[in-house]
Amino acid sequence: MKIQPANRITDFKPYFFAQLNNRLIELRNQGVDIIRLDMGSPDLPPESFIIDRLVESARRKDSHGYTQMGGTPGFLKAVSDYYRRRFKVELDPRSQVLALIGSKEGLFNLSQVLLNPGDTVLVPDPGYPVYRSSGLIAGAEIHEVPLLSENNYLPKFDNIPSETAKKAKILWLNYPNNPTGASATLDFFREAVEFAREFEILIAHDAPYVEIGFDGIQPPSILQIPGAEDVCVEFNSLSKTYNMAGWRVGIAVGNPQVLQLIHTYKSQIDSSQFLPILEAGITALNGDQTWLVGRNNIYRDRRNLVHKALKQINLKAALPTAGIYVWFSIPEKWEKSVEFCSSLLDATGVSITPGSVYGKFGEGFGRISLVTDTSRMAEAMQRMTAWVK
Repeated sequence: MKIQPANRITDFKPYFFAQLNNRLIELRNQGVDIIRLDMGSPDLPPESFIIDRLVESARRKDSHGYTQMGGTPGFLKAVSDYYRRRFKVELDPRSQVLALIGSKEGLFNLSQVLLNPGDTVLVPDPGYPVYRSSGLIAGAEIHEVPLLSENNYLPKFDNIPSETAKKAKILWLNYPNNPTGASATLDFFREAVEFAREFEILIAHDAPYVEIGFDGIQPPSILQIPGAEDVCVEFNSLSKTYNMAGWRVGIAVGNPQVLQLIHTYKSQIDSSQFLPILEAGITALNGDQTWLVGRNNIYRDRRNLVHKALKQINLKAALPTAGIYVWFSIPEKWEKSVEFCSSLLDATGVSITPGSVYGKFGEGFGRISLVTDTSRMAEAMQRMTAWVK
């Protein structure tokens, strides 16, 4: 029997990292020593008190049933307390906070609950691929908003045609940014909120890196702008904040009507999270935050190591003030970033991400993730610099 897929999925290819994993398995089977600088999966564990809470909860007999859809009251309150403490933003935990099985599913689900075929979405380019793919699967039209180095990788709202803005339903933002490492200020967020109000667009701000800042930098939340919750949903995640990527726990906060739509949609497709994970999340959010300083210092040292190595081989890269990525221009002799990254992998065993994965304006760039043991990262950069030279 020939299976005919749904039209919305027919032309989709597997997610880039799923394909890359297959290639890495082949190379490892050939005896190649692979150093991964591609995915943004933290190599460091959560602090021990968070793990202890998970274990303690998991040993209880009453911890293994279904949990409340959208998060337990305790978890939702912990999120609202975190936003009050960290950003001085007041959120109603009953209507303005929603637990997610990792923020990625929330990003995807937002498009499904808001977009109809033919609707327009404003997607940053380069940008996290889920913004685009979730819109395409919903049947929407994608309008790329260029993020260029000369604009510090911030969108220029004045360059978006008014007719396009009038048709748009969602504007995706992501700061600190993946893949470019750029940061945004409150002045920029104020401009974004004004743009959204003028054209009645919902801002979807993806903010999983707000707790990874360097040299005293503390990235802001867009919800710090007065009235932003009227036109914005912000996504956050414990994956990057507390090194809990595999635990799959994220949050959406902001506009209550939109959160209710996502909640209704989720009620049809999942049954919430494992209670011990949510209870460990409460402990992470409410507990001692000082350990993050040491964690961020490790990322800062890795950032400096990578930036210095790229500079030695005359590859242009900004020095990010936040996040876990370094974005750099590939050597001029390479026309395609995929070809450069593939050749680097074959020649050295070092795996990085081609910029074209993130959109057409990502062509000519590569992304290095700072989530590999520092000694291995140093070795990877030695291999890379020797090969490029």
